[in-house]
Amino acid sequence: MTKHSPSSQTDSSLPKLWPFEEARKLAARVAERDPSKPVLMETGYGPSGLPHIGTFGEVARTTWVRQAFEELTGRKTRLLAFSDDMDALRKVPGNVPQQEMLAEHLGLPLSRIPDPFGTHESFAAHNNARLRQFLDAFGFDYEFASATDYYTSGIFDAALKRVLEEHDRIIEVIAPTLGKERRATYSPVLPIHPETGRVMQVPIISVNPDAGTVAWKDEDGKSFETSVYGGQAKMQWKADWAMRWYALGVDYEMSGKDLIDSVKLSSKICRILGKEPPLNLTYELFLDAHGQKISKSKGNGLSVEEWLRYGPAESLAHYMFQQPTRAKRLYTDMIPRATDEYLALVQKGEQQTAEEFRSNPVWFVHDGTLRPQDTSPVSFTALLNLASVANAREVETLWKFLRRYDASLSPETHPYVARLVQHALDYFNERVRPTKVFRAPMETERKALEDLAATLKTVPETASPDDVQNVVFEVGKRYFAKPELRSWFGCLYEVLLGQKEGPRFGIFAALFGLKETIALIDEALARPVDAHAGEAEG
Repeated sequence: MTKHSPSSQTDSSLPKLWPFEEARKLAARVAERDPSKPVLMETGYGPSGLPHIGTFGEVARTTWVRQAFEELTGRKTRLLAFSDDMDALRKVPGNVPQQEMLAEHLGLPLSRIPDPFGTHESFAAHNNARLRQFLDAFGFDYEFASATDYYTSGIFDAALKRVLEEHDRIIEVIAPTLGKERRATYSPVLPIHPETGRVMQVPIISVNPDAGTVAWKDEDGKSFETSVYGGQAKMQWKADWAMRWYALGVDYEMSGKDLIDSVKLSSKICRILGKEPPLNLTYELFLDAHGQKISKSKGNGLSVEEWLRYGPAESLAHYMFQQPTRAKRLYTDMIPRATDEYLALVQKGEQQTAEEFRSNPVWFVHDGTLRPQDTSPVSFTALLNLASVANAREVETLWKFLRRYDASLSPETHPYVARLVQHALDYFNERVRPTKVFRAPMETERKALEDLAATLKTVPETASPDDVQNVVFEVGKRYFAKPELRSWFGCLYEVLLGQKEGPRFGIFAALFGLKETIALIDEALARPVDAHAGEAEG
């Protein structure tokens, strides 16, 4: 996802895909601005935890809007990956070492807490490094920004002065959203205690915009008047977001559905400070296999590492590209389908003109270029099914069948296929093998399978996958009415492969071999007949 060379296009020549729709809105926003000034896009990151699949999704989607905007306008852009590393540690994450040590530092800014991993100068520095490593691994083009650096260096000073000048108006915006007790003590300013270093949530007695100071008392009743400059204070979350937009002139930032109210309030505060808030796209949240919202605490999500073990990065990018404003289920069963959809789009791109290709999600996934080497003549689902029926534990088992399908295929000449083979093997052995359930055929299915085995014996080994598929189809029509043909293919998957879905059977048989496919049918027919099979057909 490296930055492509922008080339201005006429609006009418560009597709209606969502990144271009967002780009059109952004182009209208900055139409009167000096075109030599880069348009600023931002993504936010809370470094109390490690980067996750949602982090990838937000940066990738913002990158695609950026790509569409540059293609539409030819104007320069910047993408700022902003880390809120001055936030206080409010609770100890359960997935990091030295829990007791971290518990002793609750309330301190993340950038002032020792690194529990022992590799960096602070907990925030460790997680920031992980974030950069994470983004760099995917080739994102971005600038990293640290809240601690921006607060302490004076970059935010002018904006912080504006917060003090509008202190009471900001409270008027936020107070109605708070409970009675919190409302009585709320201030957008969180001073840093000069003695303990903790981020204080205390009533602000008075503010002095000219001096840049706030007066307050700590929990022991001790009075202080401290500066808001030089990292001696930070802002509460919604005011902090608005202040950052105002200070940096952010033009575009997307956020999850759970932050809709925060966006509205921060936008009001940004206008009070004196600037229009950025354009915002609200994306939907991810659901698990049961349609429940994914939660870190529940552990019902899917990590980037898990996806990349079972599928290529391009399939994850393609999955993230589709309909960001619609809730998606995110679990391992989605990986094979997403991979095959990606492979099909690459193959489609090879037949498209340059103009047509911009309507293909691969244009975004591969930064405006077509990479036909990153595809496979064999679907990922077919590789999975091949691994399944061959009970494969080694990659060479799959390559034996692949070379039968196409003698020119090898790990050396087709490295992308080699990656898919390894993914398929890992997916089968870790996700499929433990769950395989075969069923015995019902009476009509048994007759059809016997007929299929007999017919395949008459088909030459050199038959194409389409020829084999036609044989399977014709046999099915002899036993199932047209509306019921779907159940014939369901029978093939469930009886022969032990799963609910599979590839086109002709492709599978050509890969596996006709003799081996016939043996597979004979093996299935030799299993005990379900005592209730006849009843089920009714």
